[in-house]
Amino acid sequence: MRTLFDDIPAQRHSETSVAAAESIRPTAAKLRERVYDAIKSSEDGMTDEEGIAATGIVASTYRPRRVELVQAGRVIDSGKTRKTRKTASGRSATVWVAVV
Repeated sequence: MRTLFDDIPAQRHSETSVAAAESIRPTAAKLRERVYDAIKSSEDGMTDEEGIAATGIVASTYRPRRVELVQAGRVIDSGKTRKTRKTASGRSATVWVAVV
């Protein structure tokens, strides 16, 4: 029986993206839990930038795990935004919260 997490996110037109997705498969569940735990432990949710800083997981690994959590209904858009660091873009970013 297939589950939501059987197909690790990848850009299917890119061989390197597909290869990277396959290489993360053995650790994806553990990384997903690290992302979920960080978001859940935050009093007012986290932007992706904040989650990346809190977990130490690189952006190209963090974001797909957060997307998987959204698809699973474990993390949702809070309806709020916060500015990113000026060194990034200084633009508004979605604040994600855990569904407990």
